[in-house]
Amino acid sequence: MWNEFKQFALRGNVVDLAIGIIIGAAFGKIVDSLVGDIFMPIIGAVTGGLDFSNYFTPLSGTVSAAALEEAKKQGAVLAWGNFVTVAINFLIIAWILFLLVKAMNRLRRSEDAKTGTADKPAEIPADVKLLTEIRDLMKTGRTL
Repeated sequence: MWNEFKQFALRGNVVDLAIGIIIGAAFGKIVDSLVGDIFMPIIGAVTGGLDFSNYFTPLSGTVSAAALEEAKKQGAVLAWGNFVTVAINFLIIAWILFLLVKAMNRLRRSEDAKTGTADKPAEIPADVKLLTEIRDLMKTGRTL
């Protein structure tokens, strides 16, 4: 059983997946910092200090606090401001990733053009060509 586990765990796909998850987690922290520490303060400054994260609707009559954290302690609240903040973060992240992928694709196309490795159709094997010719002849009713 140990040998089977080692074979499974040391397969290239599993190792690649683990590396991808670790890099993804680190990239997620970078993007969170970029959005939270750079973009959101700029958006707050442009919108006059607007911060959605503290907006909520009380669902209980016992909630009288003005701050979200205090209101949560007093009773049930619908913290819709957090959702708006997360949605804005998602849009910013999606836009940044779109621009990043677009730039990478442009770079790849220019590299392919330089090296002549642009998407060329693969050479059709001889047996497939022969079978295609036979099929075409059979369609026309001719024989070899």
